[in-house]
Amino acid sequence: MKLGMHTLTQKRGLLFGGDYNPEQWPEEVWAQDAALMREAGVNLVTVGVFSWARLEPEPGKHDFGWLDRLLDLMAGHDIAVDLATPTASPPPWLGHRWPETLPVDESGTTLWYGARNQFCPSSSVYWERSLDIVTALADRYAGHPALAMWHVGNEYGQFCHCDESAAAFRRWLRERHGDLEALNEAWGTTFWSQGYGDWEEILPPRTAPYIINPGQRLDWRRFCNDQMLAHFRAQRDVLRARTPEVPVTTNFMGFFKPIDAWAWAAEEDVVANDCYPEPGDPLTPARTALTHDLMRGLAEGRPWLLMEQATNAVNWRPHNLPKPPGQFRLESLQALARGADGLCYFQWRASRFGAERFHAAMVPHAGPETRLHAAVRAHGQELRGLSRVAGTEVPARVAMVFGWDSWWALEDRGRPSDRLNADEQLLTYYVPFFERGVAVDVVPPGADLDGYALVVVPNLFLVSDEQAAWLDAYARSGGVLVVGPFSGIVDPRSHVRTGRFPAPLREVLGVSGEEWLPVGGPVRCRWSGGADGFAAGTWTELLAAEGAEVVAEFADGDLAGHPAITRHRHGDGLAWYVGTMPEPAALGALAERVLADAGVAGELPDLPPGVEAVRRGEVLFVLNHGTRDVRVELPGRADDLLTGAPAEGAITLAPREVAALVTT
Repeated sequence: MKLGMHTLTQKRGLLFGGDYNPEQWPEEVWAQDAALMREAGVNLVTVGVFSWARLEPEPGKHDFGWLDRLLDLMAGHDIAVDLATPTASPPPWLGHRWPETLPVDESGTTLWYGARNQFCPSSSVYWERSLDIVTALADRYAGHPALAMWHVGNEYGQFCHCDESAAAFRRWLRERHGDLEALNEAWGTTFWSQGYGDWEEILPPRTAPYIINPGQRLDWRRFCNDQMLAHFRAQRDVLRARTPEVPVTTNFMGFFKPIDAWAWAAEEDVVANDCYPEPGDPLTPARTALTHDLMRGLAEGRPWLLMEQATNAVNWRPHNLPKPPGQFRLESLQALARGADGLCYFQWRASRFGAERFHAAMVPHAGPETRLHAAVRAHGQELRGLSRVAGTEVPARVAMVFGWDSWWALEDRGRPSDRLNADEQLLTYYVPFFERGVAVDVVPPGADLDGYALVVVPNLFLVSDEQAAWLDAYARSGGVLVVGPFSGIVDPRSHVRTGRFPAPLREVLGVSGEEWLPVGGPVRCRWSGGADGFAAGTWTELLAAEGAEVVAEFADGDLAGHPAITRHRHGDGLAWYVGTMPEPAALGALAERVLADAGVAGELPDLPPGVEAVRRGEVLFVLNHGTRDVRVELPGRADDLLTGAPAEGAITLAPREVAALVTT
């Protein structure tokens, strides 16, 4: 069986813990920490993420004694270790002795050491030195009883525009395109006299007088993703060769634009994420749920690990709002409800010095005798009562499609409007399903859609011929398909598909357009059949129905009487097209119609505002994200695993309260 979260949880149950940085503390504190961890129910700690300078104080000279003692201490307290390769933050000696390892930005400015992430992913010296320390770690700790998982690097996302990166980019382009003729065709270099006659002329996208060639920028993003992923693979392969029974991971950051998470997830054993919700954003509950659903999608429906979250305020926002009591528990249980089998934090003990002195921790500066640490201990203990959740899945009959290639291509400069963004469009379409307690899987273009009654494509600007055929086949075979605006516009080279748009989806949707028309204010629309109208904004399209039923049309202006939303019978299924950006209430009404078409219902009828409901295995989680007590109607009798109390017909939840219900 492939290594995964089950490798960690089959003996330990749900995982609970966080980053531990013992090198920041005198060794007499370590024993205190180990005892506190045991009391809090901690069973997993991440160690060594930023320890390169301590592990290798000068090139080739290793100091592992302190780490030996730390891992022995953890093993003695039955606390598993997620041991990191420290390659995300090289020691000063690397940049000082080999300045060519330092990253260079688009303007040619060298980014120096003194913070973190100061490396060029293409640097041969950086690769050599980083693989040396990884090999030394793997050789030393293979077979150590504390070692449970390898954590490669940290929050990958580094770009570099130096000459060594330029040479690597050219090699990558040769492999992708073959020859200069093909590259010039792919990039459309007849525009603005950009034709390349020699490979050496090609550079990374550096600071230029005006808009960089979009084909070049798209290939650059692909290359940077591949370079970082290659570095991850190189470390992973060293670790697997020495410890084949130990899973390997790295930490994502949700919908993080620099890396294609679909490509990365396929290369690791455990999907892990860092998640720091914005306390002041009313969309935070839905945004966080969507991020968790992405992680579950990356894990192909299997459990995943919440690697980092915060018990209270972070330090890196301009104005860091604290979390009210109970909030971090609510957020942690939300992740559990949506597929996480591990709930970890940054970090165990708050740092006294350095850039993150004011980032919250499981043990705050005021010490363990605090309400915050008491809440940490209580949460760790209550997770033991939820052990039956470990390994179970979140069933979903609705899928939403999201692709990084399309995201990169859509959000380049020079488009009709920079107010239509792929990740925000995805969230906008997700919210009405979240509010209705409908579980959603996030899937990549080309995924297996068997078992999904409804597939929603909020935006897929870049569509290959194969992806267009994939969506056509889904609807034709009986599925309900919903496609949002400005989709199917360019091919994988980022060339606009000529003719009426969306050219490759025209047949399945039964509608086509001739103009994209961003708007400066609200636009009135009306539903067919005399229902109340609604407002739309930001984006409109001049469309004509070609066999599709017009469900809503624009009510005034130049587009009056033209389709805004259509519904088309295609084969045995249905395909909807939305050629504008409706207000939330209208999207909610649309969600109800497409859910009815698909025969999909939410977990609970009439879910109160601010309440989330999601089923994982046999457990129905109900979470109150609101600021008032709410009464939630239940279909029958259930027992709450968190309180041990039975519920008959309804439950009342206080703000930030959670129920984990099993029907009896």
